[in-house]
Amino acid sequence: MGHKVVVFDISVIRALWETRVKKHKAWQRKEAERLEKSALEKIKEEWNFVAECRSKGIPQAVYCKNGFIDTSVRLLEKIGRNSLTRQSSLSKERDKQSSAFVFELSGEQWKELPDRLKEQTHLKEWHISNTLIQIIPTYVELFQAMRILNLPKNHISHLPAEIGCLKNLKELNVSFNHLKSIPEELGDCENLERLDLSGNLELTELPFELSNLKKVVFVDISANKFSSVPICVLRMSNLQWLDISNNNLNDLPQDIDRLEELQTFLLYKNRLTYLPYALLNLKKLALFVVSGNHLVELPTALCDSSTHLKFVSLMDNPIDNTLCQGSEEMMESEQDRQCFDKEFMKAYIEDLKERESVPSYTTKVSFSLQL
Repeated sequence: MGHKVVVFDISVIRALWETRVKKHKAWQRKEAERLEKSALEKIKEEWNFVAECRSKGIPQAVYCKNGFIDTSVRLLEKIGRNSLTRQSSLSKERDKQSSAFVFELSGEQWKELPDRLKEQTHLKEWHISNTLIQIIPTYVELFQAMRILNLPKNHISHLPAEIGCLKNLKELNVSFNHLKSIPEELGDCENLERLDLSGNLELTELPFELSNLKKVVFVDISANKFSSVPICVLRMSNLQWLDISNNNLNDLPQDIDRLEELQTFLLYKNRLTYLPYALLNLKKLALFVVSGNHLVELPTALCDSSTHLKFVSLMDNPIDNTLCQGSEEMMESEQDRQCFDKEFMKAYIEDLKERESVPSYTTKVSFSLQL
């Protein structure tokens, strides 16, 4: 019995599938037309539009009128532009409100503070510089919200005792003025964090009452006439930055290690002949500048690579027993020279801090070059 062979006409099969494909495409077109006319598609479009508006924080009342939602692109763009404009206005309003708490004054035409200032006791900041003002009035005590007193480069010769009433004061900068003393009442400013008395040239001591300033982290008394580190400074337990450059220091106290949080110590241009071993106990000290002194002796342990110091400057120090002879030629303005030295050193230090890493041999190289 032989095999039966079934024979199909391939043209018939092809025609069958072509017919089915045509019917399917026609059904797809009809379905697309039905969906286009359907309310479901309109609802989907509105829902997506509402979701986008909500994500942009646009109020419903803006895009929904009498229960109908306007989904036009132009409306969304218009809303976006209005939103940006509103945000810009709010930002300007915030800046305006912020400036309402800040008083600024500059220029040599000012010899005293304007009378209207007395009435603006809501102020939180004073920024007064480069004027001929000599006196800070006693009514400063009325400014109980004061946070910042920034008064550099004026002619101020006296700070009133009433400054001690500013319990919220955080920053006091009276650098490069003509101060000869600091009121003991400043010690009552218990929230003070930064104190800058640099460049007054005539300051020789600070009142012991400043020992109460336990929140101070920054003290700059450079470019004055201190012959020793003030006792009150040694009792500022949170101090991290101390600058006593350009003074008349002959030595450092043996209890300098009381400043356990100290990280930056600037002592350039003094009269130091040696450094106490107590410096080695300052475990957080990272930057130490003692250039331009009379050093003939220093702790050898400072050369150890295990020290925490990242940068040490010993330039312009004699290593033998012969002290520097003569004196530097005075510039036309001593205060200008001190200001230049101060700005130069700060810029140099900032440059060091911006480096991503410090070579482990930095400290050793600094010392070996001098030795």
